[in-house]
Amino acid sequence: MTLKFRSPLSVQSQKFPSFGLPPPANLKCPVPKVYMPSSLRSPGSKEIENLKKPFGSPREIDIRVTHSMPPEKIEIFKSMEDWAEKNILVHLKPVEKSWQPQDFLPDSSSEGFYEQVKALRERSREIPDDYLVVMVGDMITEEALPTYQTFLNSLDGVRDETGASPTSWAVWIREWTAEENRHGDLLNKYLYLTGRVDMKQIEKTIQYLIGSGMNIRTENNPYLGFIYTSFQERATFISHGNTARLAKKHGDLKLAQICGTIAADEKRHETAYTNIVGKLFEIDPEGSVLALENMMRKKILMPAHLMYDGRDDNLFDHFSAVAQRLGVYTAKDYADILEFLVSRWNVEKLTGLSGEGKKAQDYVCGLAPKIRRLDERVQCRAKQALSLPFSWVFDRDVKL
Repeated sequence: MTLKFRSPLSVQSQKFPSFGLPPPANLKCPVPKVYMPSSLRSPGSKEIENLKKPFGSPREIDIRVTHSMPPEKIEIFKSMEDWAEKNILVHLKPVEKSWQPQDFLPDSSSEGFYEQVKALRERSREIPDDYLVVMVGDMITEEALPTYQTFLNSLDGVRDETGASPTSWAVWIREWTAEENRHGDLLNKYLYLTGRVDMKQIEKTIQYLIGSGMNIRTENNPYLGFIYTSFQERATFISHGNTARLAKKHGDLKLAQICGTIAADEKRHETAYTNIVGKLFEIDPEGSVLALENMMRKKILMPAHLMYDGRDDNLFDHFSAVAQRLGVYTAKDYADILEFLVSRWNVEKLTGLSGEGKKAQDYVCGLAPKIRRLDERVQCRAKQALSLPFSWVFDRDVKL
């Protein structure tokens, strides 16, 4: 996911990478600002504000590179179908052996249902608003699943051409989607039962987000697409793992179990996607390292970067700042994931590369330490942190 072009997000400084989760807004030291789609203008276009009608959803206006993979490389993915059946589909779980949301929720058919709900609400009473904001943001991201299946079905050479294709790639896409579908269902129902969040505002945010889609700049290219999913599955594994840790800290052991269970799914999916890219590095090291460089130069955007609730045009920035402050997902995690993938794919040990390939190798192998150094520079915080109201928690102020 190998053409290079300027990011559609306008960045004041190209020296500081956009981590998908931007630096918190409450920093004393100056940091480059990443403008979200609601503040973008395209040459010759009217203001984005005028383009929100009739739906009000922020739209990205940009020139997108599409179908950047040379046609002959489609044959690589066709040749990998038997391999995928033996090495990728094994990371799926049969439905009858899978957990379901109901395993973690009060049983509505039970006479003790109301007592179970009361116990759930008691447990959630001490959960602070900033944690709820992060949980809601994670849940909304999971609920935008139709966008992610659409994304996978946009990739040349692996898409589900008929909607029920028997190819290994198509089976993976559908079954992965089915497994992921449980995540948003479970978190949505749990948060609803707590009574702590404004479900109508949350539901509007989900509708806006699915309607907006996402622009992660993978160019219909499965090299870029599978690099993105490898990165993103590990990011969600880390994020859900950290929300599990914090739920336990706040005394809600059931919520900790829920988040930990979802994190385990994400880890299993991460293994599948990193195996795909690992195989690509074996078959086509030159093309793979150029694709990795491409994605890292463009930055890995989080899939919910077009998040909007009908009020806050910078909602994703604000949600991300809270997640960064709580340590749920941070710039350091971004660097750690890159370092993990570089090691997992043995990028430093690649040989026989062209001059361009060697430059790409040097770039991606040296990037993680640079990100960490830059992150350390921007961690000087103001004495008085900024707080903003979040519609998800009934417009209560939450520290960024």
